[in-house]
Amino acid sequence: MDRGTERDVPPSRGVVDAAVESAAAGRIPLAVVVVDRDGLVSHWSRGARRLFGAAKEDAIGRPVLDLLPVSGALPDEEDVTPYGAYVAAYDGLGPDLESSLDGRLSYPAAGRARLSVTQDDRADVLWWAYPLVGPGREKLLVLAADAAGLHHDDEDAVFERIAPGFALHTDFPGAEELARRLPEILPSMSVGEGARIVAQILELGYPVLEFSQNDRVPVTPDWGVPRRAERKARRERAARARAEGLPVPQEITDEGEDLEYTAVRERLEFLNEVSGRIGTSLDLAKTIIEVSRAVVPRFTDVAGTYLREQVVAGEGFPDGVPDTTTMWHRVALEHTDEPGRWDDVVPVGEAMPFPAHTPFFQCMTSGEPVLVPRISEQLGHAIASQFEKRDIRPLITGRSMLVVPLKARNVVLGFMILLRHPERVEFNDMDRVTGAELAARAGLVLDNARMYTYQESVAETLQDSMLPQIPPRMAGCDIATRYLPGTLLGRVGGDWFDSVKLPGARTALVVGDVMGHGLNSAAMMGQLRTAVQTMAALDLPPAQLLRNLDDLAQRLGDTYLATCLYAVYDPIASELHLANAGHIPPVLVRAENGRSELLDLPTGAPIGVGGVPFESVRVRVEPGDRLVMCTDGLVEVRGEDIGVGLATLCESAAHPAASMDDACDTIIRALNTRGGRKDDVALLMSRLNGIEPDDVAEWRLSLDPLEVGRARAAVREQLHDWGLAGLADLTALMVSELVTNAVRHSHSRPIELRLVRGDTLLCEVDDDDHELPTLLNTGPGDEFGRGLRVISTLAREWGTSRTKAGKTVWFELTLPRRSAGSAVR
Repeated sequence: MDRGTERDVPPSRGVVDAAVESAAAGRIPLAVVVVDRDGLVSHWSRGARRLFGAAKEDAIGRPVLDLLPVSGALPDEEDVTPYGAYVAAYDGLGPDLESSLDGRLSYPAAGRARLSVTQDDRADVLWWAYPLVGPGREKLLVLAADAAGLHHDDEDAVFERIAPGFALHTDFPGAEELARRLPEILPSMSVGEGARIVAQILELGYPVLEFSQNDRVPVTPDWGVPRRAERKARRERAARARAEGLPVPQEITDEGEDLEYTAVRERLEFLNEVSGRIGTSLDLAKTIIEVSRAVVPRFTDVAGTYLREQVVAGEGFPDGVPDTTTMWHRVALEHTDEPGRWDDVVPVGEAMPFPAHTPFFQCMTSGEPVLVPRISEQLGHAIASQFEKRDIRPLITGRSMLVVPLKARNVVLGFMILLRHPERVEFNDMDRVTGAELAARAGLVLDNARMYTYQESVAETLQDSMLPQIPPRMAGCDIATRYLPGTLLGRVGGDWFDSVKLPGARTALVVGDVMGHGLNSAAMMGQLRTAVQTMAALDLPPAQLLRNLDDLAQRLGDTYLATCLYAVYDPIASELHLANAGHIPPVLVRAENGRSELLDLPTGAPIGVGGVPFESVRVRVEPGDRLVMCTDGLVEVRGEDIGVGLATLCESAAHPAASMDDACDTIIRALNTRGGRKDDVALLMSRLNGIEPDDVAEWRLSLDPLEVGRARAAVREQLHDWGLAGLADLTALMVSELVTNAVRHSHSRPIELRLVRGDTLLCEVDDDDHELPTLLNTGPGDEFGRGLRVISTLAREWGTSRTKAGKTVWFELTLPRRSAGSAVR
């Protein structure tokens, strides 16, 4: 509860104003007492000592009725106070205080009681009682205040109504601030106990004073520490008494201890407030701003924050003690001067070293705060010499300066330069201690943000390195992908996608999901993805590939579990060949009518289960159809049937889009905006363009060396027909090398030669020899081995792969610019 919040609910009646002026209603010192289930006192505040006379050490553990002797409830027959007229108005607020202390209270109650303090002195007390529930021993919270403070010297002042009551915080402006300060009611209790009790106060309502049926003032704790104006008046009275040679009143001398207590308390409150305002985010940039703004203007008028280069970059922990070559980046500057005064002279983002004669170098090397009560002309000139062509002396000379290090694990990450206006009180030793504690807390928060930024960068780099850079165009198809990290589980996950070039202008499309999250899942994903690429290059059928992948996962360990969808697209045959290992089915969007459907595939068991067969299916497709493959993180939301997500996927995939990227974005927007997604997402979309029969030429060649010449002639003729005469000689030479090798190494099966015109010119030669050729270093006298050297030198790309019947050797050539565009279908 905030001190001075009586202005939050301004009373409108003059009589209320009189009460506020005389007794500062809303700031009444509260006695706070907590009673356990045995009726014994477990908490006794300083206000309770002042009101009831017992010290804390004498009160803890004693029966509460012994400490709060109730002589009767007001009014009595002798009561002639102005209150007598309205006491009866709140008889229904609850039982009297004695009944509440006896433990018979089961609901919040408030009232007034007269307590016997001495035989002749009775205190008129306002009280609020909260029954406590929960696992702790505390049973009752009692707040009490001296009602005598509400008496007014003006006998003509008649209060319409003054009664203790309750009010929910929503009744008052500034309720959030009140709620945040509520724990001050129980300053000496543990955090857990205090939080539980405060939560019940919030639920049941604040203690309030009702001056009328319409005007209510929240009662806030005042721990007996006078206001600054009151302390100043006491010091002036003490000074006058000493000057006149008179004894200083005891109440003033006792104030010395209170002043010291107040100063310490104010700084602890400040540090507690700063701690609550910084570190709300792990974003390094936001944390830097929070740290700078937390101290201006309450502690200082100017705050400049400097950090080492490694910290700003979010890199590893900076090594070594800073020296005169260390670059310091000015990352934030907050001030109370007129706008723009500092911006041009000391702009944020500037990096600079500091020489050894400056207070900044002393702070960064010693790791201790440096206090300069006033910046002299000489020191101002020395500091200003660091700023070329900019005179900062008018900004700093005459100001008080405190330089505090930002440290974590005894390493200086940066420092803060704090400056106060010349007319403001100078920084002192207590400020130095406060600044050091502030910097220690800020340093830890900044280091947490730095480590998070560093780890996030490492995770992102790892994830990006594991995800392939898929070209947007493959033979007969266009491809677009998206990857979204889990929103709550970090940047690294086990989802992946891939595409692999296969013989016969075919393309393998893969989407997989390793169960689990984090680095272990990412590592497993990397191993499985590499295995899929290797086995795809062997041109294994989809079902056989998943079978081999399952066997591999079992050999790697029982923690390897993943789902995988593997599809092979043949653009010449216009066919998809698919197999599924526990993955969600793909969506096929038909170009003819724009309708989408989930492909009905045998689900299969996840990779790593073992002993389960996999089946494959073939699906006919037409040019322009789109295949959408994704992981379950896109369609699955906790608490929702996955069928809803799959239906949304089908609907969004069928939505018309100008490009593949737009189509992917449409799906992401439709599915990723639903709440509850925590898993990472992999999405792969392929537009199956196909390859026209006129763009494919095939020949079967016998195992006769004379077929080499026939192959050269056939290739030349076909390229002339395609308008690619410029590539005829080069292609014929390379085909001659491949067919010669095939004739030499084949066994019985005829050789197959294929040319495919697409985005590139693809040439493939198949034979029945399973041994893959390798690129060799050849000498002047070597008879063989030069063919692949020629292919490697002249081709844009080339490779070899095994097939069921033997092997395929292929190469690609770049089409001339004018023909490449016409080849796009």
